[in-house]
Amino acid sequence: MKAIILAAGMGTRLRPLTNDTPKSLVKVAGEPMIERQIRFLKEKGIHEIIVVTGYLHEKFEYLKERFGVTLIHNDKYNLFNNIYTMYLVRDYLQDAFVTEADVFMVNNFIKTDLEHSTYFAGIKHNFEQEWILKFDETDRIHDIVIEDGTDYIIAGVSYWTQTDGLYIKEKLEEAIESRDYKNLYWDNIVQENINNIHLKITKVNSDDWFEIDSIEDLERANDYLLSTKL
Repeated sequence: MKAIILAAGMGTRLRPLTNDTPKSLVKVAGEPMIERQIRFLKEKGIHEIIVVTGYLHEKFEYLKERFGVTLIHNDKYNLFNNIYTMYLVRDYLQDAFVTEADVFMVNNFIKTDLEHSTYFAGIKHNFEQEWILKFDETDRIHDIVIEDGTDYIIAGVSYWTQTDGLYIKEKLEEAIESRDYKNLYWDNIVQENINNIHLKITKVNSDDWFEIDSIEDLERANDYLLSTKL
């Protein structure tokens, strides 16, 4: 098993914190988000970790020595959504976890005894425009929609088997080579091909993670962690 961490984004909604610090190096409860992810991955025995950087990529260099990760630079980070970031590491996608670097994992909910591809997801309330998973009684995902509301949403961590990872790799290549992909997220490729892969939901608690997109998100996460003394 290996892990890909997508860390190319600019984090404009976290300014001024991200004026000179990449989004995933912003600290939550005193720890950079990406360092916590790396630490949690290693705790689960996942030591081959590929970090895709973009904005302020030089700030990530210390991770190579401290954690032994591989860095890959996306020089088009400001031109496209994250489909191109994933395209750059498509050859690593088989038997791999994929994490969004702006997710602060409160608890280490990563599972490694997986026999199928999975999105880790939990219930969040009163959200706007999030990726919602629709699944059946066997937990197999049959649709992904972007809506407002209260439901199971993607927690920014997924796992892909050898078979599904190869399939998604091929579909990423097709998308990059044959269509306008500027505004696509890599999850759009999964969404479009949902019936051709074996993808299930792995449910986690609603307070197991926070996505840190804005100053308000950061304050909310810090307040929660302070109140629970984690």
